[in-house]
Amino acid sequence: MKPRKPIRIGTRSSELATWQARNVADRLQQSGHQSKLVTITSQGDKDKTTPLPEMGGKGVFTKALDEALMNDEIDLAVHSFKDLPTENPLPLRVAAVMERADPRDTLVASDGIDFLNKPDYEAKIATGSNRRRAQWLNRYPNHAVVNLRGNVNTRLDKVHAKNWDGAIFAAAGLLRINLGHHISQYLDWMISAPAQGAMAVMVRENDEKMEQIVDPLNHKQSALCTRIEREFLNVMEAGCSAPVGAYAAIIDDKLHFKAVALTLDGKERFDFEKTVRASEAKGLGKKAARQMLDEGAGKVMEELA
Repeated sequence: MKPRKPIRIGTRSSELATWQARNVADRLQQSGHQSKLVTITSQGDKDKTTPLPEMGGKGVFTKALDEALMNDEIDLAVHSFKDLPTENPLPLRVAAVMERADPRDTLVASDGIDFLNKPDYEAKIATGSNRRRAQWLNRYPNHAVVNLRGNVNTRLDKVHAKNWDGAIFAAAGLLRINLGHHISQYLDWMISAPAQGAMAVMVRENDEKMEQIVDPLNHKQSALCTRIEREFLNVMEAGCSAPVGAYAAIIDDKLHFKAVALTLDGKERFDFEKTVRASEAKGLGKKAARQMLDEGAGKVMEELA
């Protein structure tokens, strides 16, 4: 009997992306499927200095993997779900959303966080995210925010080398590659990016066999929560570079949803928060976006035009 070919898992080359792909490979192995990793270099990996908003945001980290999947160079692609555009005209689909890790943002501060208790101190905080920048400036208007790009390890090196007071990182990225000891504070007040902390497994639309193989990896609660968050982002017509946050969580069969949109300088802010039965949560992200747009949040998107 001819042995089955290993499933080709497409991944970016960073330590975090490789960890995520290996996690999928381990799960597939538990189901009796052999696999191998295929490294694909994205535009975002090649250019590590240009601010993400200036690179267009959408597809910066995903386009190369999309092309490899469509060209049958790989059988599935593993993504940080927050990197995927909310609209996908390609014949590809997310077949599984893995169980979500910690979705929070964190502060990494080499010399501690005492400076946060000094109202007049003009701190320098690093991030490449407009969402994090706007929320930070909304809370600390006298601070300066500087651009930070690169993979997790590169950004950590820069934080320690530069004369910065701190930098903002996703908790999931640090914890997954055993760098959680760098976390100085969890930013519980900051609303995370839609689908932050979740991993998405993408396959070709017509590949029913691969869909069946991947389906057991899907975590229904994580899939529901991230779908609502991404629906919100889609109706807001905001890409991953927009100063927009959304987070949904299910607790005791109730879905708690909160969202935020801010001007880039953090001075104007629009919020939404609601709790519904999880079984009645369909469309909540869209409703939230429409309400916020009616309240004037469209000016946030106009700033990016």
